[in-house]
Amino acid sequence: MTTTLITGANKGLGFETARRLVAAGHTVLLAARDAERGRRAAEELGVRAIRLDVTDDASVRAAAAEVAAAGGLDVLVNNAGIQREMDARGVVSGPGKLSVDALRATFETNVFGTVRVTDAFLPLLEASAAPVVVNVSSGLASLTRVTEAGTPTHAYPGVAYPASKAAVNMITVQYAKAFPRLRINAVEPGFTKTDLNAHTGLQTVGEGAEVIVRMACLGPDGPTGGYFDADGTLPW
Repeated sequence: MTTTLITGANKGLGFETARRLVAAGHTVLLAARDAERGRRAAEELGVRAIRLDVTDDASVRAAAAEVAAAGGLDVLVNNAGIQREMDARGVVSGPGKLSVDALRATFETNVFGTVRVTDAFLPLLEASAAPVVVNVSSGLASLTRVTEAGTPTHAYPGVAYPASKAAVNMITVQYAKAFPRLRINAVEPGFTKTDLNAHTGLQTVGEGAEVIVRMACLGPDGPTGGYFDADGTLPW
């Protein structure tokens, strides 16, 4: 049985990924910053809730210890993320209008949180027969796409979120090189309707979760160090 932990899984893409992986036969550990919201979401899916705040060292260490005591881990989905440059109307603050505090908070969750969680669970993953890490990135992390005039990606004015996800892509590549037995990849779910973007997205969470689920189910011969969406490999 494959044991999978998903961060930020009490709603949105994380919750849908958990639902789909349960259906695929995984033992899912639903990790959430808010213990009560996590408990309710886990009860709905019939899985175990894990309290995990990716920005807090003690919380992450406690979660790793809990998972170790429960029997180990095969798949880690680094899904937890925030978007601090978009307001409730979906308006994005561009260069010159974004505060350093918002940038710092974005990196604390999206970048430092990814490293903090991955490092804490590496010993468990290395003990697995088929360890997998899926880092939820974004198409906005592609420098190729962001610089392609006339595209929706080029038109996006924000700084913090794309920069944080570009950093996640680099983390993905460097960890994949350092731990070649693990399958470590970054994925772009697509512009999905979630709280992250004030539900301005163009696709459902079911469509967005497709590539996350696919990469979470990789075998030992699957790709590593890559950047993918539902249609295949993306340009860096």
